[in-house]
Amino acid sequence: MPPEQEHRISVRLDKLLADRGMTLTELADRVGVTIVNLSILKNGKAKAIRFSTLSAIRRELECQPGDLLGYDG
Repeated sequence: MPPEQEHRISVRLDKLLADRGMTLTELADRVGVTIVNLSILKNGKAKAIRFSTLSAIRRELECQPGDLLGYDG
């Protein structure tokens, strides 16, 4: 991917957390990742996510991966 192109994957972590009344800190503790890493993901700055992390987030938020990630094409 050329450097000038941004990825178009959006992360809906804010909405899912709000819908569940959960804080980013609480999710980080439950998933076992740092708040910094979750914040990078939440703000759309992450370049990648491990399937194990995605699965853990999905489990804790009781959602599907498609509820968390979208494509803004």
